[in-house]
Amino acid sequence: MASHRRPKQRSFTGSTARTAATIAIAGAASVTMLGESSQAEPRLTTEQAKAKVDSLYAEAEAATERYDGAKEKADTARTQVEDLQDELARKTDRLNATRGRLGSIATAQYRSGGIDPAVQLALDSSPEDYLARAEFVDQLSGRQSAALRTLASEQREIKQVRGEADDRLTTLHSAQNELRTHKRTIEAKLQAAKEVLDRLSAAERAAVTAADGSAARAGRASDRTALSGDSPAAPSERAARAVSFAYGALGLPYVWGATGPSAYDCSGLTQAAWRAAGVSLPRTTYTQINAGTRVSRSQLEPGDLVFFYSGVSHVGLYIGNGQMIHAPHPGSPVRIAPIDQMPFAGASRPA
Repeated sequence: MASHRRPKQRSFTGSTARTAATIAIAGAASVTMLGESSQAEPRLTTEQAKAKVDSLYAEAEAATERYDGAKEKADTARTQVEDLQDELARKTDRLNATRGRLGSIATAQYRSGGIDPAVQLALDSSPEDYLARAEFVDQLSGRQSAALRTLASEQREIKQVRGEADDRLTTLHSAQNELRTHKRTIEAKLQAAKEVLDRLSAAERAAVTAADGSAARAGRASDRTALSGDSPAAPSERAARAVSFAYGALGLPYVWGATGPSAYDCSGLTQAAWRAAGVSLPRTTYTQINAGTRVSRSQLEPGDLVFFYSGVSHVGLYIGNGQMIHAPHPGSPVRIAPIDQMPFAGASRPA
């Protein structure tokens, strides 16, 4: 009877095992390297890098203007809440004084034999309960009636003020949420722009940043008189003061959300320049464009506000000869630049 033997299994020698392991490791490394190389971002040309950085800065600028608007809303709501809280405190003091007078009336009534139910209700109940049952007041007369009517009026006023304060607090919390959202967006866009620039060589970065405008002359005080002397005269004293302020800001850093005096964002600079001329402008680009008289590009005069991009997200101060002073973006200080550097969206003349 034939025996059925299992086929003899080959065993790996140490040399064979090492060879197999080497092949496996090499294969894994090859796959890893291929995977990494396939995921690596392609190297951008200087022109492509500039276009991407410009786009990210424009998106950050748009978010900055929304941030500025939300901050203005939050500041207004915060002031209103504080004012209403002060008003509520004053009205509460008056209410307590009225309750004190009613307490005197109640004491006198107690000594004479009993406290009127209306007075007892006013002293013991909450404002809501008292107001709901204030028909007792109509049954009274004299000093007692006057005190109770005053109390009812004061309680109504306090209830109204509390409601207004609650509404303003809701607005404040909403604006604060907007601020946080826009801040995250701004920081993400600026970080993305920084990463693009960091991948460039020093020469390429210099080429990209040099294209922002008159970088070499932006911060040198010795150039300011000569630069202003090249421009036509402003059409009014106020416009001249706004232009002069903008020249004085040359070289100061761009900081998003800043309104001076040591740093500015774009609308913060134009607002401060015209404030120096005695004119109050709103805070954001999309509200500044509607301040004053709209003018066409062919009608521009020194002091006019010039706006850019379809979302009206950037603004500069026109100084003549096709030039403006503006706060470009982080890393680029307040400087002179041609207005055809960005897509023109419109212009306005504050005064």
